[in-house]
Amino acid sequence: MAPFIALVASFLLFRIVGLLGISYFDDWHTSLQGAVAVMFLLSASAHWGKRRNDLIRMVPPAFPKKEWIVTVTGWLEIAGAIGVCLPAFSLAASIGLTLMLIAMFPANIYAAREKMTIGGRPVPKLPFRAVLQLVFIAAILLASPLFGQ
Repeated sequence: MAPFIALVASFLLFRIVGLLGISYFDDWHTSLQGAVAVMFLLSASAHWGKRRNDLIRMVPPAFPKKEWIVTVTGWLEIAGAIGVCLPAFSLAASIGLTLMLIAMFPANIYAAREKMTIGGRPVPKLPFRAVLQLVFIAAILLASPLFGQ
């Protein structure tokens, strides 16, 4: 839920900053790019913080090297967050982040079915998590060059 809150709150903040005269954020597209970056930087921080072990447990048993998977996806989230804001890389980053969310969804299914927790809080139930995933993918795609500048 924290990534969703970060996405919405940072988007609103960037829009307000744009309306107050900071020209970089004077349109919805740039504000959404910034919000997607904030969301992924926040979620990447969990890959090395106190929630790391929870993320490792979320990786389905069929996948080997769970620690490696969590580390790599964290680095990919950071790279995508930066890339989505850089015009030369924005499309590739948007596609990569979308594919990564799709590839990581089995971990969300597994965590929901096993009633796992992240940071002591229950993971969202699967229907809610699926809708949340679609919102994240929509935000990424709308932040891509396909829908803006």
